[in-house]
Amino acid sequence: MARPKLPAKAAYITLKNPNASSLSVLRDLRQQLHHHLTSPRTGRLLTLPPFKQHILNFKPTDTNKDTSNNNYTWLTDPDSWRKEREDLPNVLVLRTTGPIFSAGEDPQEPPITTTTTRTIIQETLALRTEITSLIRHSPAPIITPIKTSSTVTPTGLHLSLTTDFPIALANTEFQLPPPASTHLATSLPAMAAISRRLPPGLAYRLFALGGRVSAGELGRAGGVLDVVPVPEHAESTDTAARALEERVAGVVARLAADTAAGRLQALGKWAYWTQLGIDGGGGAGEEDDDGYEAAEKWAGAVMAEQSQG
Repeated sequence: MARPKLPAKAAYITLKNPNASSLSVLRDLRQQLHHHLTSPRTGRLLTLPPFKQHILNFKPTDTNKDTSNNNYTWLTDPDSWRKEREDLPNVLVLRTTGPIFSAGEDPQEPPITTTTTRTIIQETLALRTEITSLIRHSPAPIITPIKTSSTVTPTGLHLSLTTDFPIALANTEFQLPPPASTHLATSLPAMAAISRRLPPGLAYRLFALGGRVSAGELGRAGGVLDVVPVPEHAESTDTAARALEERVAGVVARLAADTAAGRLQALGKWAYWTQLGIDGGGGAGEEDDDGYEAAEKWAGAVMAEQSQG
C-alpha cells in the first residue's frame, strides 16, 4: 500500500505487521523510535524530561555537563537544538503497511498465557513500557492515522491513545475483551492509556464489559481522538479514506515546520503534560485546592525563562 509523501521535517514509523503485540513488531518499533530520536551529532537519545514541575532550570551545572543524559540544553537552547536535532524530524507518523491497524497478538508467536515462559513475558512487558515512554517523551509529536478495515484491538487502542494525535474516521470501532477472556494480557496494559484519556466511567465499562465503541463516541466523550466525519453519500470506502488522509496531511503540515518551531512544539508538549499533573498539594496555598493557580504560575515561569533565551 503506497503511503502519502511527507514534508521534509516529517518521517514515518511503520508497523510492518499489524499484530502489534508480537515481540518482533515491538522490537522493530523500539528500533525505529530510537533511530528518529537519537542525535546524529552526538549519538545521544534525545527524549523529553520527566513530567515533573521541579525540572524548570535545565541549564547544565558543575555536576551536569554536556555529556550527562540529564542535560536538557538541547531542548531549552535554540542553538543546541539546531545542532543536536539538525537532521531529525519535527513530527512522526505511525502507520501500518496494510489495511489493518492492529490485530493484537501474532498467530505465528505463542500467545501470552499462564504457561508462557517468564522470559518472554518480561521482555514483552518491558518493551511495551519502553515504547510507551519513548512515545510520550518524544520531542517530535507522533500522529497516528487509524486506518483499518477491522475492529481495533486492545493493543491498537493502547498504542493509538499513547500517541499525541490519534486520528480516525467516525465509524472506526475499538474493543477491549472482558477480564474473563484469554486476552487479559493485552487488555490490562491498555488500561493505563484509556483511563487517562477517557472519562473514568466509560473507560471502566469498556474494560469490564468488553464492549465496542466507535471513534465518534470516543470523540464526543472528551475529544480523545481527532474524529473525521464519514462523508455523506460516500460512493465507496475510497471517499472516506481520502477524507482521513486529507485531515492527516493537514495536521502533519502544521507540525512539520522549520527546526525552531519544532523546539517550541517539543517544549510545549513537555510543559502541557507537566502542568496537567500539578494538583493542590504542591504548597500553593489552602485556597488553591485544585492546583489551577499553581499550574498557571508554573507555566508562566517556563514562559519567562524561555523569553530570556
